[in-house]
Amino acid sequence: MKIAGFIIFLVLLVIVAAMIRYVTRRKGTAGDGLDAASIRPLLEKHVKFYQRLSEAQQQQFEQRVLNFLQRVSVTGVGVTVTELDRVLVGASAIIPIFAFPDWHYTNLREILLYPETFNADFAQRGPDRDILGMIGNGPLQQVMMLSRQALEQGFANTTDKRNTAIHEFVHLIDKTDGDTDGIPEALLQHQYSIPWIQLIRRCIQEILQNRSDIDVYGATNEAEFFAVVSEYFFERPELLREKHPELYAMLEKIFKNDIAGQR
Repeated sequence: MKIAGFIIFLVLLVIVAAMIRYVTRRKGTAGDGLDAASIRPLLEKHVKFYQRLSEAQQQQFEQRVLNFLQRVSVTGVGVTVTELDRVLVGASAIIPIFAFPDWHYTNLREILLYPETFNADFAQRGPDRDILGMIGNGPLQQVMMLSRQALEQGFANTTDKRNTAIHEFVHLIDKTDGDTDGIPEALLQHQYSIPWIQLIRRCIQEILQNRSDIDVYGATNEAEFFAVVSEYFFERPELLREKHPELYAMLEKIFKNDIAGQR
């Protein structure tokens, strides 16, 4: 009995030690000691969406960014992840789902941050290095890959209607229902599904006929269209509302956010 008790004690000790290591690793790689006071100046300087919010909403945004970074690791691949990198990743995650306070990315556990572009094999040298961001499949099912250069550029340039990180998080939202098909069933009320599909098809035809200012990559398929116009919606909401009022109105319904109507 004494031997059995000792063995049980050792097993419990190993389990507790493993849990301590796990919690320590998660805190060190995800949140890394960030708090509202430390991220606020970075959000104020770099994130236009945050600047538009009321003081109370800004506090909510800060806390949700911190909560996200406690759940999801940001790991550098050939690059040292900075505090700004983490804040911009967290902001990219929260911006599309800010109107949904209970939302968590259940299909994401880690973000791999590369210094620049990479190819389909994640190589940072050699040919075909034109990928700025992507969500993984198979063994990388819950992993997102992002270019740090594209991450920072997405927030530095507020006039180009592009934000790679937001684009990839919109894909994750789209994928929540099991299909990355441009129809975010988790956000879109059922009665709007058919009108949304019809609108997508009309807009894609306009892009293909060179009658639209929406990035041509949006004509690739319905999923890419949704991600591309979401970038436009969050980056240049007033311009989207002016040039594509029907599209703006539908995205407002999806994201429950009238960005162009904010101060």
